[in-house]
Amino acid sequence: MRISLNWLKELVEIDMTPEALADLLTMAGFEVEEIEDRRTWADGVVIGRVISREPHPNADKLSVCQVDIGAGQPSTIVCGASNVRADIFVPVATIGTYLPKIDLKIKPRKLRDVPSEGMICSLAEVGLTKDSEGIHIFQQDVTVGADARPYLGLDDVVLDLTSTANRADALSMIGIAREVAALTGATLKLPEVAEIPVQSGSDLSIRITETQACPIYIGTNIDGITIAPSPDWMQRRLQAAGTRPINNVVDITNYILLEWGQPLHAFDRDRLNAVTQTESLTIGVRYAHSGETLKTLDGQERNLQEQNLLITAGDKPVALAGVMGGESTEVFDGTTNLMLEAAIFDTVAIRRSARTQGLRTEASARYERGVNSAELELACRRAIALIVELAGGTVGTQAIADHRPGQGVATRTIALRMERVNQILGPVLLNGHGEHCSHDHDHSELSDEDIGDLQPADVERTLTALGCQLTETEQGVWSVTVPPYRYRDLEREIDLIEEVARLYGFNKFCDTLPSKTEPGYLSDEYALTKRVREAMQAVGLTEVMHYSLVKVGEENQVVLSNPLLVEYAALRTDLIPALIDAFQYNLEQGNGALNGFEIGRVFWRSEDGLDEADMVGGILGGDPAQGKWVRSGREQPMSWFEAKGMLESAFQRLSLNVEFQPDRRNPLLHPGRTASLWIDGNRLGTFGQLHPQLCQERGLPDTVYCFELSLDELLDGMAQEEKLVPVFQPYSSYPASDRDIAFFSPVQFSVAEISRSITQAGGKLLDTVELFDEYRGENVPQGKRSLAFRLIYRADDRTLTDADIDPVHQKVRRVLEEKFQAELRS
Repeated sequence: MRISLNWLKELVEIDMTPEALADLLTMAGFEVEEIEDRRTWADGVVIGRVISREPHPNADKLSVCQVDIGAGQPSTIVCGASNVRADIFVPVATIGTYLPKIDLKIKPRKLRDVPSEGMICSLAEVGLTKDSEGIHIFQQDVTVGADARPYLGLDDVVLDLTSTANRADALSMIGIAREVAALTGATLKLPEVAEIPVQSGSDLSIRITETQACPIYIGTNIDGITIAPSPDWMQRRLQAAGTRPINNVVDITNYILLEWGQPLHAFDRDRLNAVTQTESLTIGVRYAHSGETLKTLDGQERNLQEQNLLITAGDKPVALAGVMGGESTEVFDGTTNLMLEAAIFDTVAIRRSARTQGLRTEASARYERGVNSAELELACRRAIALIVELAGGTVGTQAIADHRPGQGVATRTIALRMERVNQILGPVLLNGHGEHCSHDHDHSELSDEDIGDLQPADVERTLTALGCQLTETEQGVWSVTVPPYRYRDLEREIDLIEEVARLYGFNKFCDTLPSKTEPGYLSDEYALTKRVREAMQAVGLTEVMHYSLVKVGEENQVVLSNPLLVEYAALRTDLIPALIDAFQYNLEQGNGALNGFEIGRVFWRSEDGLDEADMVGGILGGDPAQGKWVRSGREQPMSWFEAKGMLESAFQRLSLNVEFQPDRRNPLLHPGRTASLWIDGNRLGTFGQLHPQLCQERGLPDTVYCFELSLDELLDGMAQEEKLVPVFQPYSSYPASDRDIAFFSPVQFSVAEISRSITQAGGKLLDTVELFDEYRGENVPQGKRSLAFRLIYRADDRTLTDADIDPVHQKVRRVLEEKFQAELRS
């Protein structure tokens, strides 16, 4: 919001420098992004009167003017403007003047051999417009030689400040004036708005079908107006606020928007009657029907949606409520009769309506934050009075449809405890000190009398300055009634405490540091998660991140009630689909196959309600060999066992013993190449190859592998005491002895089961078990496969002999024959 200092001084009695005011507002939560000192734009420009104008002897388009600037004798100025003539008053930049907007310093010079002592200025040269067709000519009474800035509206400073989203009241001059008055204790001078006599009649009626979206609507007929430019003072204030003047009626509605924060709209009533083809006008508020269209003031033909709230005349759309008016009923140069709209619209309704049309206007920005309904009638009367004053005409019929609950003014009462105020805010600097204090530092200039708790008088003073009414219900407890214009953001006790801190001054609170400090540390969960991330990266996986929001369509999804986009309308139930999308995207971009992982949260609906859990997902499929030149540039697809080996390597780094069991439950994965993963009897997750049909549909290689693991189960497995603190085990200094064992075994027995049984049978002497060969085919019985294991025996205290190894090895052979129906070949 751009704040004119001259305008602000009319609303609140302040005598501060712009810099001091900017600092005050910034400390109070209204960040001043820029101080635009317009006084520097025309410093040295004075009022001049053109005494005579003669053609330039050496240039057809130049004129030689004698200009009286209040000095002893006229100045000779060469001017190139076509509208310069004798007996006009003009702004003149005198010798030595610097014009920052065009980066020009005025010096004596010759133009085509004729001396020129200054420059007659256009509005563009003093920064008021971007372009100008000629010099500026003053129409009002002016004094020759006087400073031109007051007549140009350049004796002003504009503060460009930003307010937080909860402060809807700060989008108006009245709101900022109230804030400044509360901060400084200055007197507030709101514009006096007299009662205006209105008529009631049958020629205007209001019909609101959506009372929640539009709780109140005021329509006023004003007859016999004259469209003309608005006065200079109004134009200057609009320009200072960044609004382009149009005509007196439109400028007045924009002026009220800036002054009170209340959007208004003026319709040409004759055009409204032409739309309805009746003399009696019925203004309605409803949502659009499918297929309706409206041409808005920006000249665009808009296809309306059911979320668009409309103003209608005779049930025909004439404006987007709270956003933009319609072109067919706009005020133009020939307008003589008006219908002025003043209304309150629901914030959500306007936000949705504007968003569906891709529009954001000054009006919609205020309605989206919330407009003060208590001052709607005031703003309406103020606008009517200005229209009567500046455009003539008489006030006719006024119709009101008020569906606000109760008395129409939203009020709220909040209990505030002094004990809670001091508990939240802590000690403060008393006696006007303005620097931070700390009990842990030596401040010789501060005594114990300078530091203390806030007093009840401080709380009462600050909240009363904001317009709150305080009633003490008991010792140290107040019942605080919030003013209507702060109804939307002062909702709880903590909001009032924040206002006390803000107005008392954030720079007057002490820094209360803890008496003892300790170094920071990572939580156990975060530290273990970091280890998981490092393990995945160590085996060659790149971490990726995706949005938690996905399309609607899966079972048990948690669907959002107010999604921003259709593509992000539900929460994800697993990580694998997004990883597949990332894999496909990288292939299409020429980046090759992706080996990646993601740690994220998934959400789902269950019988007990909504659930969520953290998961670790991954996708593999790239060629693990970096040196493709050894295969003449051809990539070698990753095998199932290579992908499984990468995952097992990560588990090994995390000291986890994970078992793989066949699984067919995930429809995204190959039914014969999918395994469920288990830790100590608890299900960890799933690993498998993508289903061939899915790979064909998505244009992926045939060998792509995915896994999804429960992060909680991973962390539980890692958090066991014996794994958190590694125990050193010395290596045996004695040589090992290896034995190979080969046999036929039915295919229904997994290698994991066989390896586990061999390890149990081998006891302490058996160091490692490794499968080194598997064969199916010729000379192998039907339904069986040939397996060959290498068993390594080792002892810590001696070199093993055959007498030590043979009994153990025979035990292993018996277990294989009895438990797994093995036909031993060696």
